[in-house]
Amino acid sequence: METAAVQKETLWRNSNFLKLWTSETISQFGGQFTGLALGLTAIIILNANPVEKGILDFAGSVPWLIFGLVAGVWIDRHRKQRIMVISNILRGSILALIPIGAVLGVITKLGLPFLYAISFCVGFLQVFFDITYQSFLPSLVRRDQLVEGNRNLQASASTAQVAGPTIAGIVISILTAPIAIAVDACSFFASAFALGRIAHEEAINSEIEKPSVLADIREGLHVVFSDRRLRMIAGCTGTSNFFSTALGTLFLLYLIQPSPAGLGVSENLAGVTAGIIFSVASIGALVGVGISSRVAKSIGVGPAILGSILIGGLGAVPYYTSGSLTASPLFTLGGFAVNWSMLSIMAGQFVSFIATVVYNVNQVSLRQAIVPLRLQGRMNATMRFLVWGTIPLGALTGGLLGEFLGLRTAMGIAILGGSLAFLWVLLSPVRSLKRIPEPLE
Repeated sequence: METAAVQKETLWRNSNFLKLWTSETISQFGGQFTGLALGLTAIIILNANPVEKGILDFAGSVPWLIFGLVAGVWIDRHRKQRIMVISNILRGSILALIPIGAVLGVITKLGLPFLYAISFCVGFLQVFFDITYQSFLPSLVRRDQLVEGNRNLQASASTAQVAGPTIAGIVISILTAPIAIAVDACSFFASAFALGRIAHEEAINSEIEKPSVLADIREGLHVVFSDRRLRMIAGCTGTSNFFSTALGTLFLLYLIQPSPAGLGVSENLAGVTAGIIFSVASIGALVGVGISSRVAKSIGVGPAILGSILIGGLGAVPYYTSGSLTASPLFTLGGFAVNWSMLSIMAGQFVSFIATVVYNVNQVSLRQAIVPLRLQGRMNATMRFLVWGTIPLGALTGGLLGEFLGLRTAMGIAILGGSLAFLWVLLSPVRSLKRIPEPLE
């Protein structure tokens, strides 16, 4: 007990970790605005259909397929802090073009290609930031603090996600979707400022052990594919991301589609409704943060990963089984009607978010702990390439299924596929791990 208390106190006394934590909290809060507003801008302002919405999501995530592996090599050879700061400054500047275009009255003239281009550029910068972010943490905290560090960073994200979507939905309904994106642009600048204040000397090997980029990429691929634990986690997360992206691509369209083909919410209330659903669900994420390490200690890290991905996949089932969100309200909350369908969706997402956080904290900590520090960038790049590379494919698949099979059928297929992702972990050595092993050499 004393040792654990000392470790916890030491981590929170780590000023560099606190600056990283602050940066992430700011960025996550701002991200709630673009997460809702970009899709609503495409659907409501520019009348995007399911395929066009799928292309928008594809544009933002396809950089993982194109640049993911090369980014890992670059990150291992350069200062990680500088990469993160520059990425955030550029993302804020690019996103600011959307509200500027709306104020100038040119966004409808520029149309969907304008949003596609911005989504692609922001996604490109996100590749470098996200890989760097996960590779930077192990150099700031001790190995035995990785779970706690990831848990606290997840807590910042979850806290922002509790209030963020509801606030974003209200702001969007007042200011319109494209103008609300200005909040996210500002958050990137604030996040870059916090990151820039981290005082940490990074150890960069001036003599690159591998003479070519391809050799470094091969080494990163070898680290992941030679270890069955990493390989199967990649398969599990990639499968989950593929189907959850297909689901997310269709969600806003499904939300405003009249019942029984959709959930029957008016366009004016779409942002607020989605915001409330995600805010309630994000309270579950906070619960997940609080229990993630306890679950792993109680039943073992492997069973925690397996159980959480199984439960998380089932949380989306109420989307398919629910009817109209506006029929037969049970009560009103601040003028907002709530019925059984709304409650079932919120309950399912609440449980799903708990499980997702438990899964992510434990599987990311496992990955970071078993791979040597010098290979963190390439390992994370390879993992992100594999697990985020499925996201653009899921976006296109979701859009095409929604267009040709109908939104409700497409949602059902996405939910079924996501619920089967746990099979990767079930059939791997991960399921029997009681604790995090020592690093690979």
